[in-house]
Amino acid sequence: MSQKINGRVAYADLLRVFATIAVIVLHLCANPVMGLSVSSQAWQIFNIYDGLVRWCVPVFVMLSGMFMLDPKRPLPLVKLLFHNALRILISLVFWIWVYAVVDSGNYSPAGLWNAFLHAIGFGDYHFHLWFLFMILGLYLVTPILRAFCRGASRSDFHYFFLIAFLFASLLPTAFTLWPNATNLVHIWYDRLSVRLVLGYVGYYVAGYYLKEYTISRLAEAVIYVLGVLGAVATVWGTSLLSRQAGGFVQILYDYTSPNVCAFAVAIVVLFRYVLGVSEERSRRQRLSGVAKISFGIYLVHELFIILLKNFGITALSFAPVASVPALTAVVFLCSFAVAWLISKIPFVGHYLT
Repeated sequence: MSQKINGRVAYADLLRVFATIAVIVLHLCANPVMGLSVSSQAWQIFNIYDGLVRWCVPVFVMLSGMFMLDPKRPLPLVKLLFHNALRILISLVFWIWVYAVVDSGNYSPAGLWNAFLHAIGFGDYHFHLWFLFMILGLYLVTPILRAFCRGASRSDFHYFFLIAFLFASLLPTAFTLWPNATNLVHIWYDRLSVRLVLGYVGYYVAGYYLKEYTISRLAEAVIYVLGVLGAVATVWGTSLLSRQAGGFVQILYDYTSPNVCAFAVAIVVLFRYVLGVSEERSRRQRLSGVAKISFGIYLVHELFIILLKNFGITALSFAPVASVPALTAVVFLCSFAVAWLISKIPFVGHYLT
């Protein structure tokens, strides 16, 4: 059984906090990884930081699946649409508006109104808000996936993961890396038109499975080995491909690539069976408080990265070995404070964080 504090799963809260920190690291490294020369030492350092946190987005999806797909937790369609999905939709519109205002720099009444019209029309949005669209899409198919989870045997799950890994991860990555060698397979892939398991559905279902089922020690060890290999492949493989191409090649950074998939699953298993089993109740209560507003931290953190840039401070401002952790700490603490304050706003705080 998973340890709980006030009804919350302890290792899931721990995962939320660390995944939120990892997202900040990822976004601080994004511009340097794409803009620096791949032969520079600085790029290699940013590649290490960026590559080692690529698990964060798949883990967020698995965390959603842990609870949204649990048949033991009542989730009527009305609640799913008018509570869960509505909360995401309201957050999406609000934060598209906020970032549109910030990006435009026009804080006049006309500028605020134009940004609002932009938001409700779902025009161009700040890049990190793509995650909310993806989660909304998963919510739409949640009733179907809950029915599958309710009736599926363990072998049914294994078959589902095999198909998902093959069609959503392994083959798309192979088609990009070796387009000529995989041409015939690609033709079959397109003609079969297997769509159910594409995108992030595999991660979503995997989250429920990893919470619900206990794995053997042997399986756990194999997952850790694959996870380490996935991490190495992400960092070293990206470096190798980029140096060969003479510019940044991001295919192994893709959240659905096999290496990131193995890495992300290993992280969840590690937190469930090793890092999340502490009996120190006070620490878990503090983490639970942070985890409750992790969504808000995710939404807010880019404002502080933008603010730092406006003051001429980026991860390139000083040695990247130190700049990434230092700026991550600053952005995280500031984002936590603002997200906490927003969450305390009566009636609307819950919908914005």
